[in-house]
Amino acid sequence: MVTTFRTVPLDVRLTFHTAMTEVNEPVMQSAMALAILTPFGLAVAGRGLPRRLALGAGALTVTSLLVTVFGNIPLHAHIRRGAATSAPAGHSEILQKWELFHTIRTLTGLSAFALMIGIAVLTGREPVEKARRLP
Repeated sequence: MVTTFRTVPLDVRLTFHTAMTEVNEPVMQSAMALAILTPFGLAVAGRGLPRRLALGAGALTVTSLLVTVFGNIPLHAHIRRGAATSAPAGHSEILQKWELFHTIRTLTGLSAFALMIGIAVLTGREPVEKARRLP
């Protein structure tokens, strides 16, 4: 997405960015809530390493939320103004900051996802091994 943003004219980028934000906001709020609740739920249910991995995943998803709320969302107001009128003063710096925050939240989200996969791999073997030991 960011690569595409960089290749189109600025007015197209600002317009698309604004439209995408408006469409994604309701969906992303629900997805983010689930992304935060799931690892913390696993941390409550888990023990040992899976619990620690779940706590790490939860912390990463909270970090992603904080970056979004305090980084990306305030910049959306500047981008919306630019789409409605003309590019705001310092628009390239605003867009660079948005991309930086977007990269941070993407990396924290992917890291949280990797930890969740680690939990599935670790705990997925236990039920199979227990079942094999049954008569």
